[in-house]
Amino acid sequence: MTRAFEANSSKTTGTEQDGYRGDTAARAVGISYRQLNYWASTTLVVPSIGEAFGPGTERRYSFGDLVLLKVVKRLLDAGVSLQNIRKAIETLRSRGVEDLAGITLISDGTTVYECRSPEEVVDLLQRGQGVFGIAIGGASKEIHGSLTNLPAEPAEPGAGDELVARRARRRAG
Repeated sequence: MTRAFEANSSKTTGTEQDGYRGDTAARAVGISYRQLNYWASTTLVVPSIGEAFGPGTERRYSFGDLVLLKVVKRLLDAGVSLQNIRKAIETLRSRGVEDLAGITLISDGTTVYECRSPEEVVDLLQRGQGVFGIAIGGASKEIHGSLTNLPAEPAEPGAGDELVARRARRRAG
């Protein structure tokens, strides 16, 4: 059944062992680092692997987070309001990355609808409600392609960064 996004939910759970730093995430999605920070600070899309917890630390984004960031970018580019994007992202966040591949988002510029089958897409289009669509599976493939030449880091916050690791040990006592 087709439905408009209205649900609230928790963070996306990444399925990959690697996390992506902010600069890598921004490049993979095609947004500025400043935009990425703004979306994280307003909790539109927050990193599920690791939040920055002070100077010398960085956010770590999962692959699922990158897919959500790409969807936000496409919806903004299509002129959907931030309020409606927030509702759509909150609903998508509740699903695993594997479940997202079968979803197509259709919007009339005001409301964003979730479609899980070609029949639901056709139904919306016949009612005149669809103006544009975003196949989440396609966004996922784009992110995979973008990440081919970008570095992934271990999911453990601070791994590979001796200064961050020392600070974390000092805080732990």
